[in-house]
Amino acid sequence: MSGLNKYNYYYRGYTKKAISILLTGAIAFGAAGTVLADRAPAGNTAGAVSAPSAAGTGAFSDVTSGFWAEKHIYKLAAQEIIIGNNGKFRPGDPVTQQEAVLMALRFMKLDDQASSGTATALPAGFDVSNYYKPYVVLAFQRNVLDKTTEMAVDNLKTSWGTRKATREWIAELLIRALGKTSDAQAVASEPSGFADDTKISEGKRGYINVAIDLGLTNGLSGNIFNPKGEVTRAQLATFLSRAEVHSAAVYNNTSSGIVTEVKEGKMTLYSGASNSVYSLNSGTAYFSSAAETAISLNNIQPYTKVTVIGKNGAAAYVELTDPKPQVETIQGTFARLSVSSNKLWLKNADGYPEYAFDNATSFVDAGGSAIAASSISEDSIVAITRETFTGQNKILKVQVTSGVVNKTTSGTLKSIDLTAKTITFTNATGTEETFKWADSALFSYQKAILLPSELKAGSAVNYKIVNNLIVSVEVTQAVERTVQGMLTDLNGSSVVYKKADGTRGVQLLASSTAIVIPGYAKPASSDLIADATYGDTVELTLNGSDQVTKIAVVSRKLEQLFGTSVVSYNFKTKLLTVMDSDNQARVYQLDENTKFINGFGNVPTLNNIASMLTENQKLNISVLGQRTLSLEIVSKYEGTLASVNTATRTLVLKTTDGRSMILPYPPIVEIFGRTGLSITDVTVGSAVTGFLTPSQDSLTSLKVKTSQQLELAYVDAANNKLGVKTSGGNIDIYTLAIPLTDEAGQTIKLSDLKAGNYVNVSALGSSPTSIQSVKLTAGQVTAIDAAAGTLSVKDYSGAVQAFGTGGSVKIVRDNGTSAALGSLSVSERAEVRKDADGTTIVRVLPVQNRYFSSYDAAAGRIVVKRDNVNDENYRFILSPNVYIHQGDTTLSVQSLKENDKIAVYFNNNVVVEIVKQ
Repeated sequence: MSGLNKYNYYYRGYTKKAISILLTGAIAFGAAGTVLADRAPAGNTAGAVSAPSAAGTGAFSDVTSGFWAEKHIYKLAAQEIIIGNNGKFRPGDPVTQQEAVLMALRFMKLDDQASSGTATALPAGFDVSNYYKPYVVLAFQRNVLDKTTEMAVDNLKTSWGTRKATREWIAELLIRALGKTSDAQAVASEPSGFADDTKISEGKRGYINVAIDLGLTNGLSGNIFNPKGEVTRAQLATFLSRAEVHSAAVYNNTSSGIVTEVKEGKMTLYSGASNSVYSLNSGTAYFSSAAETAISLNNIQPYTKVTVIGKNGAAAYVELTDPKPQVETIQGTFARLSVSSNKLWLKNADGYPEYAFDNATSFVDAGGSAIAASSISEDSIVAITRETFTGQNKILKVQVTSGVVNKTTSGTLKSIDLTAKTITFTNATGTEETFKWADSALFSYQKAILLPSELKAGSAVNYKIVNNLIVSVEVTQAVERTVQGMLTDLNGSSVVYKKADGTRGVQLLASSTAIVIPGYAKPASSDLIADATYGDTVELTLNGSDQVTKIAVVSRKLEQLFGTSVVSYNFKTKLLTVMDSDNQARVYQLDENTKFINGFGNVPTLNNIASMLTENQKLNISVLGQRTLSLEIVSKYEGTLASVNTATRTLVLKTTDGRSMILPYPPIVEIFGRTGLSITDVTVGSAVTGFLTPSQDSLTSLKVKTSQQLELAYVDAANNKLGVKTSGGNIDIYTLAIPLTDEAGQTIKLSDLKAGNYVNVSALGSSPTSIQSVKLTAGQVTAIDAAAGTLSVKDYSGAVQAFGTGGSVKIVRDNGTSAALGSLSVSERAEVRKDADGTTIVRVLPVQNRYFSSYDAAAGRIVVKRDNVNDENYRFILSPNVYIHQGDTTLSVQSLKENDKIAVYFNNNVVVEIVKQ
């Protein structure tokens, strides 16, 4: 297939499932896919388990280090789901049906329910090896196997048990094992989307569809499923391992929790109530949930989340599930310490917050060396590290950070501040430390010099500190990097591109690959042009494993012509002659792969397009060389309103491609939230879409594109409806077909929104096109840098949030507004959000200084002393999560006493914070 034909192949519209195939890094059920089985050892040794050996050497002698299914074989061997024979696993051997049944029952934790006395329940002609008979009978009893299908006469022409398991049969077995048979029946009539869909056996399509929807399998290159293909043991192992996320089975030898210590060959795991200690040895395997390849014990830092599989206190398999340490760091100025009471105090503008430590708390200097707690001098800058996973917030470490530091060490780059010229590292002990870099500092990766802006958070680094300044940072394992070239081929697992020097580059796709094409709202892989001559110039983003996580089009040879006029079309030769915007005649070829778009009605085909390509018909066309890739009959103009001429009753619409279209007034003008409009209500410069009449010479309507931040009046999740407040009253919005996202662009549910929240509503005319929730952060202002345009707020969960205003800020108080960040004060309470246009809105929360009187638990409110006999504002409703404290000590409302002086902070007339004076 030529490069150009390959482009046409990908350009055609795909089904949802076919698109997922294109971007899947590892092809399930395939040569590098997912599945597993077992074979009973000779004699009566079915319960023998081959435990994993040294990490990197494989659980079995024939599973080498780096083997694509190594992780899953390790895991299932540790869980005793798979068993080898004489130290071998035979990963490439095909799986028999009876072996697969046993594996499925072990996966379901049901294999111990099989009874040898039930073997006679199998009818004559249904051949199963004696060892497997009890398991097959149990599988029928548990509906893991369908008796009608498996015992059908046509299915018993060969031995049932030793028959090689096919891909479609394994799909059904696993979906039944997961208890999702009814899901399969519900989609049994839906096409799979594969090119060989007709080869799928009757009754199997629904199971394949569910397996695809669950992400358990995707298919093979060429958009085929190969339903009759045999499944290997390595494939089945991976299949079962990945299916565990959908299983309710609980494995007795599997625990998840927080690593509290790794020392002297032992790992201590906190699982919510108590600590468990596991011994580690050369046979312990280490992996990460985020990758398929093995990691080392050094990659598992204290206070990270892991899953451990082991027996008798020995860990056979350890999987890092969240590499973020479950700790928080508090920095401050040291005030004093009491060794007798195990307490220390910091000092800040509000007082002296108190922190309790115990005998397990370590005290270290800036270089990490142990020091005596009593040796810390007043006004030293210290960093207190507390754990966040037990609910007790125990202090783990107190480090003096004000001393002179000189060292060379390794760690992870956590963050970089280009303005302050500082880098925060997480060192080998899990401690965060921040240093400024010297002007002469050297940054490098694989002998290449880097700019500070090219450093990425998460990279493994070696760094050198001299007199508290960074003098060098060497990236030893990058989080990601980018390469550029011309895209020549794209398949289900890899990208091929031509580099600037003419050499060929090949990169594997990650499991999820983002596509970015300028001008495309939701680009798909089919929108990329892969061609040896006309391919897109792309920038590939590679992760730490050199897999492609993003493909961004930098430039393309695809030519797009807007507003061309038809001169003629020859039905026989399929040649289209058009006049471009420069009045130059051009001739292009149409073919069966040309994509036709008609905004006025039915989409034409190549056979009937001739009747629509009449002289002077306006077209937008995309061409590659002389070939026409897409042809759109113009039904609308998108751009900005350039001017309005009231005398001639015409307007000028400047399109996105730079043309100026003079059009008569539209009869209908739409702006979200407004009614009864005419063209004079539209501000010049507004983004608009003008919809044309079929004659293409006048407008039926002009719709203005808007983005507004509005308050929610109500949310009706049951009826997929919400209401927003506008100056003209509330507007109802039905959200079933409207994307709902958070500020990060992640999809949310309507039930995640609540009345009183703010949302950004994007609309075309009167029709909303998307709704985005707005994050609100309320708490104490802890830092303000008016010159840099930044502020920090400590929210009511204790987390500090930093905001960059970008020079656009609006401070809202009861008595007015201000555009100066400097008008805000540290220690004020505020609610911060970003407006639809990016402006940072800071609403200062009102405060009252009162004297406490009583607490009305039934009404959920407090009563304060009246200021005078006419004071009627002395009863205040409490927020359910009201923060009551004195300094950093949290109090209960019941602990407040009559005549206590308190500062009461309000958010929308509800008390959110009470500070005892």
